[in-house]
Amino acid sequence: MSEMDKVLPSERIQLCEHPTPRDIAEFMVRVLDAKRAQDIKLLYVENRTIIADYFVLCTGSSTTQVSALSDEVEYRLSQYDIKPLHTEGKRGDTWILTDYGSVLLHVFSAQQRDFYKLEKLYDAGSEQDISSLLAKD
Repeated sequence: MSEMDKVLPSERIQLCEHPTPRDIAEFMVRVLDAKRAQDIKLLYVENRTIIADYFVLCTGSSTTQVSALSDEVEYRLSQYDIKPLHTEGKRGDTWILTDYGSVLLHVFSAQQRDFYKLEKLYDAGSEQDISSLLAKD
């Protein structure tokens, strides 16, 4: 077994030296996928809202996983000295919103995602194709 085989899949995910908001959003998608997040979506919302360029949405299978997904993205981005500006929802662990400036991360429980239907607020044109970013199982 090589040294690379001993590295966890999420640890193989790298971010470029001078990342754009798109690079950060795609990095989040890869990290979430490696940690088994469900129904990951990347929405380009720059022309629809002033609060961010991208939304990354996913669902966790439990409140524990919702928290773990949020924590993993925060930890992995901190390794590149990218820190969240603000985080909401850590206490309830049913919807955690983390603001990275141009990219907002939304990690939902299944019930909260179904209730708020956040991606329905944006037309189909905002959803980006992330199939090349996801692991083939």
